Amino acid sequence: MYPNSPPFTSYLLFFIPIFVSIPTKGVIGATFVVINRCDYTVWPGILGNAGSAGLGSTGFRLPPGGSRAFQVSSSWSGRIWGRTGCTFDPVTGQGSCATADCGSNQMECNGAGATPPATLAEFTVGGPAGTPDFYDVSLVDGFNLPMQVEPVGGAGACGSTGCAADVNRMCPEVLRAGDGQACRSACGAFGSPEYCCSGAYGSPSTCRPSEYSEMFKTACPRSYSYAYDDATSTFTCLGADYRITFCPSQTRQMQRSSSTPASALPSSQVAGTSSSSSGPPAATQTTRGFINSVSGPPEGIFKNPWMRGIIPGDSPAKMSHFALHYSKSPMMSALAMILALSFIHLACLQIVIN
Repeated sequence: MYPNSPPFTSYLLFFIPIFVSIPTKGVIGATFVVINRCDYTVWPGILGNAGSAGLGSTGFRLPPGGSRAFQVSSSWSGRIWGRTGCTFDPVTGQGSCATADCGSNQMECNGAGATPPATLAEFTVGGPAGTPDFYDVSLVDGFNLPMQVEPVGGAGACGSTGCAADVNRMCPEVLRAGDGQACRSACGAFGSPEYCCSGAYGSPSTCRPSEYSEMFKTACPRSYSYAYDDATSTFTCLGADYRITFCPSQTRQMQRSSSTPASALPSSQVAGTSSSSSGPPAATQTTRGFINSVSGPPEGIFKNPWMRGIIPGDSPAKMSHFALHYSKSPMMSALAMILALSFIHLACLQIVIN
């Protein structure tokens, strides 16, 4: 062996950072970024199902153009929604919201769910064994604001879903709630078993779409319109991150009206109280035109520098963009392993030759 040849351990030390920086999906889970493209403040609420780890917050304030990211562990399941027209006392922190209030009397929902009507984004994040994520946007509990769920990366079908239409403006009078700021489901409005898919109507064969659920489905064809609307409303993706956007149709309008790209807007993680009661405009008349397109925020929000070292919530811990992205892809992890083994093999050959 040549006296200046590097020892075998130096090759191993070279590859240690590679294995450290490529954790598995079972450890990472997914990153959720909640974005507000509405021209009014939204107060998102978060409710995890029993057994799911907390995300660091169950409710917070999100001003127009703001965003906030959360690290979600594998096997997490729960729902995210947006509250509107909220007023919280700046001293006591107590208050309530005009739509989708969680009844906690605080900005944090503290384990309480949304009061219907509420547009819901529902998730079940895949486990460490490579199982896919399941996600949907549901109008089964009614509608209060437009919402879109868009996967970023991942493998499989990975379709975007949501409701970009302002259903409040086309909501029938009999379903209107909150002075036109929300639209109830037929179950919420009438409570009868045929609309609630309960009792004798508690199966897919007996609970069928109604004229009211068809209204929701026509406006938002990818969203759940009633309890057994699974075939066109449940989506899957393997190893993705997710953007949850309120008022997704506002994105292109913001890009057209400003010389600053929407992707360059700063993120906001404001968690303080607010005395404002801004919310969506009340509907003044029912329209017949339906908006079927689902447009979302630009790809740039996941390429901006602020996303590269972010760990959601208020944790000071950091994670490299490389580790976050490549840990989500089984193929890239396998390629990294092959590359590492190849270099180790070459190192062994050099030792034998020397």
